[in-house]
Amino acid sequence: MVLFLLERLSPHPVDESWRCLTDWPRHADVVPLTRVTVLTPPPTREGTVIVARSGAGPLAFDDPMEVVTWQPPRDGGTGTCRLVKRGTFVTGWAEIEVRPAADGGSQVLWREELRVRWLPRAADLPLRWAARWMFGRALDGLLRRD
Repeated sequence: MVLFLLERLSPHPVDESWRCLTDWPRHADVVPLTRVTVLTPPPTREGTVIVARSGAGPLAFDDPMEVVTWQPPRDGGTGTCRLVKRGTFVTGWAEIEVRPAADGGSQVLWREELRVRWLPRAADLPLRWAARWMFGRALDGLLRRD
């Protein structure tokens, strides 16, 4: 099991950063070899189910997640989303928090606890490194304006 925290400052206001981070299908644009499907009808709310299918061919796996906390930012305030990973291979949770920053932009916190079944404890350090790199890259890509 690995636990990590990513923090970014975004020039975008809170509402825009929130939209960028919670546009679930867009996550596939920044995570290689991944397709994201939202199984429940919009809008996102508690109970929304998202499946990220990662990998290729026989090495692909599903990472189903359920939104268990959904508190979008209001009036430029803080927004919080918590997803619980409900897969058979990858479990844990992720939290996305977007706060207003002093310069009119926003501060983004991404916390994640990640467990990969059948992976020995000795793999925790490399898994933490790889997860921080991969999710950091994804976070940067999601916050970039297209």
